[in-house]
Amino acid sequence: MKWLSVLPQQCLLLMTCLLMALQAVPIDIDKTKVKAEGHVEGEKVENPVRLYYDEYLRQVIDVLETDKHFREKLQTADIEEIKSGKLSRELDLVSHHVRTRLDELKRQEVARLRMLIKAKMDSVQDTGIDHQALLKQFEHLNHQNPDTFEPKDLDMLIKAATSDLENYDKTRHEEFKKYEMMKEHERREYLKTLDEEKRKKEESKFEEMKKKHGDHPKVHHPGSKDQLKEVWEEADGLDPNEFDPKTFFKLHDVNNDGFLDEQELEALFTKELEKVYDPKNEEDDMVEMEEERLRMREHVMNEVDINKDRLVTLEEFLRATEKKEFLEPDSWETLDQQQLFTEDELKEFENHISQQEDELRKKAEELQKQKEELQRQHDQLQAQKQEFQQVVKQMEQKKLQQGNAPAGPGGELKIQPPGEHKAGDAPQQPAGGDQPLPPGHVQEAAVRTDQVHP
Repeated sequence: MKWLSVLPQQCLLLMTCLLMALQAVPIDIDKTKVKAEGHVEGEKVENPVRLYYDEYLRQVIDVLETDKHFREKLQTADIEEIKSGKLSRELDLVSHHVRTRLDELKRQEVARLRMLIKAKMDSVQDTGIDHQALLKQFEHLNHQNPDTFEPKDLDMLIKAATSDLENYDKTRHEEFKKYEMMKEHERREYLKTLDEEKRKKEESKFEEMKKKHGDHPKVHHPGSKDQLKEVWEEADGLDPNEFDPKTFFKLHDVNNDGFLDEQELEALFTKELEKVYDPKNEEDDMVEMEEERLRMREHVMNEVDINKDRLVTLEEFLRATEKKEFLEPDSWETLDQQQLFTEDELKEFENHISQQEDELRKKAEELQKQKEELQRQHDQLQAQKQEFQQVVKQMEQKKLQQGNAPAGPGGELKIQPPGEHKAGDAPQQPAGGDQPLPPGHVQEAAVRTDQVHP
């Protein structure tokens, strides 16, 4: 950033520190595909580890830098003023253009968070999303006012980023410890599945790999003169007898901002790490290599970073080279020389795993019971459906039988419709005698008889 070069070195600018620290979070590379060749010492490697609101934080800082008044206040502010929120109140005095741009950035960030929430909820087929309620989980902005960027937003952004960065290393250490305990737990569980002969062979192989991993060259103390001179000679290609701390600092301040950030420091330890870890070796764990890199960086920061801003100035660096520890450091113990956890801690970890497995087993049993109950209900419904279909079929058959006249042997109707008679059939007369014929009926019949030809 342009104004960094004119800042007094004694001024701790948290906003700058936050921005630089984001670039300096430990490198989180693919642990199984570490390149052993083609690496240039001091090369700036793009760091994939980011706060989930990293882009928003960077954009806010960039916009604030464009305001002359705020930039001047930031240059004279101390860490307590920034953390207390006093600096945030200066936001009311920035230009209208800056406030408008900040408003736009906040609306974009809120829209991004809502999109993420919706995508997550859609993945579980949830409906009726209350975005406003779910936005409460994000502590880097004021969700109650999603349209404008206020002093409270800047205050929340500073506090969230500070807290997250301070807890980052601690979280990494805890996760690494769990990783190591899980490895040991799985190894012991695997041994339980083997017979005595195979178990002895596996134990022997394990001890052999541990010994092989521990057989490596001496690792220089991070930040010591011996360690830096090795980088000076092997990576920078310079004469070790002409080692100069000031020149070394400038060579490895890759972005020329006047600071060695955490990522630039970690790049200095690559040569030491290569003495212990090789991705081609079965006994070398690349996850452990990254933990070793993190430990080295933390150690140097604790020794050199006087004002604890997660950045090393030239003054701090030169002062560290004058210490006795720089010339005569204690031996550096690598991870393979340390006890990463105790048996009690491992037992507690295994008990926790056992509890989780029991809970999962109970849930699985409950789900199985629910499945069986649903299957029983399904079978019952199927039986009722079949019974209902049978009753309907019987009713339809009975209805057909009642609606049709009985048929003769040849299928003919036994009852003729009214007015239809077969040829030669005489009309039936009701019982009780003949009915009198209408006048002229007999005479007409006689006439017809007389007209029949012989």
